[in-house]
Amino acid sequence: MHRVLNVVKRIAIASNFEEAAKVQNAILDEVGKFGYSEPSVFAIKLAVEECLNNAIRHGNKMDESKTVRVEYETDASKVRIAVTDEGGGFDPLDVPDPTADENLEKPSGRGIMLMRVYMDSVEYSPDGSRVVMVKHNR
Repeated sequence: MHRVLNVVKRIAIASNFEEAAKVQNAILDEVGKFGYSEPSVFAIKLAVEECLNNAIRHGNKMDESKTVRVEYETDASKVRIAVTDEGGGFDPLDVPDPTADENLEKPSGRGIMLMRVYMDSVEYSPDGSRVVMVKHNR
């Protein structure tokens, strides 16, 4: 029996949305090779987009001289994606619940909520500058 070895792919991009879209497409191409279901692909697309947008907008403050580092590995059972920005980090517990009545009109917090809903696991580094997401292929 042949075993497929996971290769961690690493990409560093400038803090801009065009570069982020290229990374997102590379990850989606990779999960496509492993036959991920449409709901899983949709979940990964949405979570990666939100995560990269947060890293660029909130972490690196749209400063294109700062980089966003992405690592991902995929096999037939799961994809693991890590995104690290050069910002000062944050505490995800300090982000207000976007579904609370007093926050419904506020634009912040929705990306984190969507990442948690669509991925099987979302974990932050202690300083909040790195997030690791996992989605299992179902």
